[in-house]
Amino acid sequence: MSTHKLATNALHAGHDVTQTSGTRAVPIYQTTSYVFNDADHAANLFSLAELGFIYTRLNNPTNQILQERLAAVEGGIGAVVFASGTAAISTGLLTLLKAGDHIVASSSLYGGTYNLLNVTLPRLGITTTFVDASNPDNFAAAVQENTRAIFVESLGNPKLDVLDLEAIAVHSKAAGVPFIVDNTVATPALLNPLKHGANIVIHSLTKYIGGQGNSLGGAIIDGGTFDWSNGKFPEFTEPSAGYHGLKYYETLGAASYTFKLILEGLRDFGGAISPTNAFNIIQGLETLPVRIKQHSENALELAKWLEAQEEVAWVNYPGLESSKYNALAKKYLPKGQSGIVTFGAKGGFEAAKTISNETNIFSLLANIGDTKSLIIHPSSTTHQQLDEAQQASAGVSQDLIRLSVGIEDIEDLKADLKAAFAKI
Repeated sequence: MSTHKLATNALHAGHDVTQTSGTRAVPIYQTTSYVFNDADHAANLFSLAELGFIYTRLNNPTNQILQERLAAVEGGIGAVVFASGTAAISTGLLTLLKAGDHIVASSSLYGGTYNLLNVTLPRLGITTTFVDASNPDNFAAAVQENTRAIFVESLGNPKLDVLDLEAIAVHSKAAGVPFIVDNTVATPALLNPLKHGANIVIHSLTKYIGGQGNSLGGAIIDGGTFDWSNGKFPEFTEPSAGYHGLKYYETLGAASYTFKLILEGLRDFGGAISPTNAFNIIQGLETLPVRIKQHSENALELAKWLEAQEEVAWVNYPGLESSKYNALAKKYLPKGQSGIVTFGAKGGFEAAKTISNETNIFSLLANIGDTKSLIIHPSSTTHQQLDEAQQASAGVSQDLIRLSVGIEDIEDLKADLKAAFAKI
């Protein structure tokens, strides 16, 4: 656990220059495997008698630095990185759950996550009840005997609902299940869910942490605060058939979930990040505190400007005084509310599509968190696999446009949107 502040950890955590030949920059260890000293050394590594590197699907020195740095900035005891945010979510859940288990989740999730929980996991016998997260008591009401996780996004994409994490955490603790929070949109520079009762935090590193739109990645940060020996998770207390009888909790204690993600999750599902992508994401993480401040400032100013435009029906941004999430934003996101803004085009579905087609600085693509500004019409793209009721539950309306506000000059961004409005 680092004693340094976030900006310092983002630059230094996890990298001992004496172990990398004095390199000030983090090296890229572009290798698939590692030479053992001898047969006994190899046996010790496989039996966990000593820690080290075996195969890059499991661990890698570059990836390890990223993991330690992410754990430091989120305040966790350990982290594991993956090939994408979706790989992190799916591996994280499948490492934890089995057929017959149940999840309670916020309905205001990214479309891909909603589809995973609503369509794909049920094929494996894992079901989800989606609830309106605006009332934390809805989570308690949805808990069943077989519930084994509560899953939310701290700042919903694209609904931008700020959740009362502390209130939900009370219900999660009462149910004896881990509270899992996707913190992608808020980022650790603005919010640390572990400080508000979360047990596990997930990120799509592709977004703000990477920040350049050049590398896919995902991460799970383990807070080390959940009691895996509470009787609901026998896979942590009984001998593991897949790892020569290892009893995770007895051997690894608070770090049980971190090691299970590596020893079973990465080993069996194989969603490992490449060392080159890990290196690229490290470069982004180093400047995250500076960038997210500018993203947030630009987004707030643009949201205020949009409220005054005659072509705009409504604007949603937690930093606006008009937002119903403003009070929670002041509590959980006092340093900024990130860079996502949504608004409705007065002309509805077709007008929203026209605006998204006609911008020049805002790029029309399915991503968020880039330094460059992005735009999309979710109803016809990212959330089209959901029916109208499901879209509404996720905060998507026919007229909604999602902006990922970059760090360009704000006046240029206003002019770009104004020109697009003129094409309606």
